[in-house]
Amino acid sequence: MSDLSDLYQEVILDHNRRPRNFHALAGASHRADGYNPLCGDRLTLYLNVAGGVITDVAFEGACCAISKASASMMTDALKGKTVSEGEALFQRFHRMVTTPPDQPVEDMGKLSSLAGVREFPVRVKCASLAWHTFKAALSQEQKASTE
Repeated sequence: MSDLSDLYQEVILDHNRRPRNFHALAGASHRADGYNPLCGDRLTLYLNVAGGVITDVAFEGACCAISKASASMMTDALKGKTVSEGEALFQRFHRMVTTPPDQPVEDMGKLSSLAGVREFPVRVKCASLAWHTFKAALSQEQKASTE
């Protein structure tokens, strides 16, 4: 299990050091600002949705390694998905990070690297900030918070 934890830690560190889709998205059809008041993380999420499909997604902001890695992995996972597939992915991710640590969770590929936050409840908010901001952007809300 230690090898798996090391691999997951490396995935998070890689996405923090070299976040994917970390830029403003000019002309985005949807946008929302996310804020985690517990640690001060802030991010802006940009979406382009056309014909019910998420054609592009990006983010920018100042946030901790967990928040940045989660946003990076989320943007990779959402590109090309339908809005309903994106919403279902949100539900699966939320279930994964809020399931008690002693219970098994669904394998979500690279996103599973964030399942370890379950052991640190404050970090769950870091991992889920981008996801809540995604939901706010889809709903045409301007702001999302982890509170």
